[in-house]
Amino acid sequence: MIEPFTFCGRKIWLLRDDLLGVFNGNKARKLEYFLNADLSGVSRIVSNGSSQSNAMYSLSVFAKMRGLKFSYVVSHLSKNLKREPVGNLKFALENGMEIFVDQNRREFARELAKKEGALFIEEGVAQKEAEAGFKTQAREIKAWAWERNFERQTSNEQNLGAKILDIFLPSGTGASAAYLAKNCEFNVFTCPCVGGSEYLKSEILALDPHSRVKILPPPKKYHFGDLKPELYEIWRQTLENSGVEFDLIYDPVGLLTLKENLADFKNEILYIHQGGILGNVSQKARYERK
Repeated sequence: MIEPFTFCGRKIWLLRDDLLGVFNGNKARKLEYFLNADLSGVSRIVSNGSSQSNAMYSLSVFAKMRGLKFSYVVSHLSKNLKREPVGNLKFALENGMEIFVDQNRREFARELAKKEGALFIEEGVAQKEAEAGFKTQAREIKAWAWERNFERQTSNEQNLGAKILDIFLPSGTGASAAYLAKNCEFNVFTCPCVGGSEYLKSEILALDPHSRVKILPPPKKYHFGDLKPELYEIWRQTLENSGVEFDLIYDPVGLLTLKENLADFKNEILYIHQGGILGNVSQKARYERK
């Protein structure tokens, strides 16, 4: 579903991938391939990432649906979460996830998968199989845009009067932005929420060496999961003004970046809501403790 959305006094479009269903947001897109794949020879899935990862929760749901065991490796698990799991971690554990803690989480996860003969899925499902879902997303956006007479961006910036669409979404691994841009005719913009712009660029180019994604730096550098007043405030204001709840980790950085660059967007904007609000429970609790 795509609906109009007012942000900082400007009407933009909002792709509500958070409403896709049990699997929603970019994880629904990333898992589309596996949802339709023959996994008859697989009994376990192994992955790794943070203790409040949206991908972790989505994989736990997927594994439970398919009757598979699911092992997940984190590099750190706080005392609070260990004592009282909340958010994505709580629900993933309830789905039967087995959790491991190791500083070198990816290496540990790969070795565990090899030992168990399991299917290894990269952190954030940042791998080639994820592209299938973004081909679907690109087709949906294209069909919607054509109905509203949007034109493809060309090198002719003097094409005055043309109705052009720019797409914006915040990034972790960059897989969503990379695969959407690869299969979409519109300009795709993103910003880094994990690491800096150079790190994100390297991650995107590893997935698509010819990527057209345009990376916008946030107003200032934020460490992943930072508790900053301005991040909470843009999230709160957007919720109050629109009634739409966004993710509390990625989207505040994305919204601040969009706000900072809003005047430079001469075309109409489509913002992609990538879901992940289940993790807001733990992030809100962190803000409250602070």
